[in-house]
Amino acid sequence: MTQQRKGLVLDFGGVLTTPLLPAALAFERLEGLPEGTLLTGLYLDPEGIRLTEELERGALTQTQWNEAAARLLGIPPDNLMGRIFADLRPEPSVIDAAATARRAGIKVGILSNSVGPTPWNLYDGYEVEQRYDALVLSEVHRTRKPEPEIFRLVLDELGLTAEECVFVDDTERYLPPAAELGFATVHAVEPTRTVTALETLLGIPLTDDDPDRVIP
Repeated sequence: MTQQRKGLVLDFGGVLTTPLLPAALAFERLEGLPEGTLLTGLYLDPEGIRLTEELERGALTQTQWNEAAARLLGIPPDNLMGRIFADLRPEPSVIDAAATARRAGIKVGILSNSVGPTPWNLYDGYEVEQRYDALVLSEVHRTRKPEPEIFRLVLDELGLTAEECVFVDDTERYLPPAAELGFATVHAVEPTRTVTALETLLGIPLTDDDPDRVIP
């Protein structure tokens, strides 16, 4: 069996965690907000989009984002980001697959549009600095997906070319810019499908179901 690629680059939220949308919908229900309030107020509204992009670039702190976003939504600002994503949990099948790939000699990095470390830290409990070979957070480098520079940063940290790597993200529009640089890409929609796609692209089994099986 020939190993086809040497690197794996993973988005964090929605790939190594459970999906973002159900968590957001649970928050809306808890707050008594109409379904779709977050999508409309933060991700379709031009001001909401601007605020989130500035947060991801490190131009706003999470507290500043909380206060501004809360004004748009008409709700209290206290730890708003943490409240929105309170239901997020680790996605064990993808986390385990990444660990298996790393044990097999694949370099594994995280490339994340980050949201500030306080008052709520998205990465708490995931041991991201110990379990992965590279950690590129948008706020640290003042650039964000889908800009080419942030992809180049993670490649530099891994010491690999894009052609040697697979990139996984739950946000589909971030995939074409990565593909243009040479990455093989996987749209993370459902964890089992994601792991199966990675097995094919990396050429190695990533689950314990049948460790001796041959990956076509």
